[in-house]
Amino acid sequence: MVTLTQAAVTTLEGVLARSGGEARGLRIAVTDGGCAGHKYQMGLERDPGDGDQVLEFGGVTVFVDPASQPYLDGVVVDYVESLEGSGFRFDNPNAASTCGCGKSFSAGESCSSAGASSCGSHGHEHSYGEAC
Repeated sequence: MVTLTQAAVTTLEGVLARSGGEARGLRIAVTDGGCAGHKYQMGLERDPGDGDQVLEFGGVTVFVDPASQPYLDGVVVDYVESLEGSGFRFDNPNAASTCGCGKSFSAGESCSSAGASSCGSHGHEHSYGEAC
């Protein structure tokens, strides 16, 4: 099961409030791509999909599709602010390797040097959508 830190919950509660009721939850998914093979995606959604795991953290509802669930088991999502920027950070115990941006990971293969350098060049965390 994925977990949100209090900083992530507080940030997302504000984002959901600003959506004006259009969104009632946050979808966290893992898709193929990114510089290490898999990438995280986050987006606001109104309702869960068929088979979604639905999790509650304070005022935040999280939707996780069945295909993403194994990749997100044990993942901690945090919201960080630093001189380089602010955004969501994923701590994934299932990742065999990650690339410089921290938003792309491999479940069994390591980053290529070309992918790692292009990914790490972003220099900031992404708040929503695709990473890398």
